[in-house]
Amino acid sequence: IPELANSESQERLALEEYVERNKRVVTELYKALTSEQTQPLHGLVAQDLEWWFHGPPHHRHHLVPWLTGSSLPSAKALVPEHVVGFGPVVIAEGFDEAHLVWWVHAWTVSDDGLITQVKEYVNTSVTVTRLSQKVLPNASKSKCQCIWQSRLCDESVPGLILAI
Repeated sequence: IPELANSESQERLALEEYVERNKRVVTELYKALTSEQTQPLHGLVAQDLEWWFHGPPHHRHHLVPWLTGSSLPSAKALVPEHVVGFGPVVIAEGFDEAHLVWWVHAWTVSDDGLITQVKEYVNTSVTVTRLSQKVLPNASKSKCQCIWQSRLCDESVPGLILAI
């Protein structure tokens, strides 16, 4: 039994280190995006980054100028107020006061530390939910657990659930 407890403790520590590493990768990305230098992006983002967008169409390109380096609006607009991690997914939330835009970015970090996907939510409330299957022999139902919710947006915006 002590060996089992020690093994679980080691697994939990490894998961925490994995999540912290992924959060550091995303934090470094925001630092690179808001700096004058675009070179640091090359080691953080996969060349074939997958980008999803949800929000009002006129805000569709809120994140794109930073990722492409095409133009750099106010750097303050892209400073996250909250960053949380759930395995390979890192959620960052912020507010662009100049354009009245609430944003949530859900970044996926690969095992080798590269960002491979971003889901961008603008003026949309996001709830992150963990889905799990029950492991009992005759159980066929899934279990949902809310693990994070947007904090910065107001009640007037639509809401979405991001299942991980």
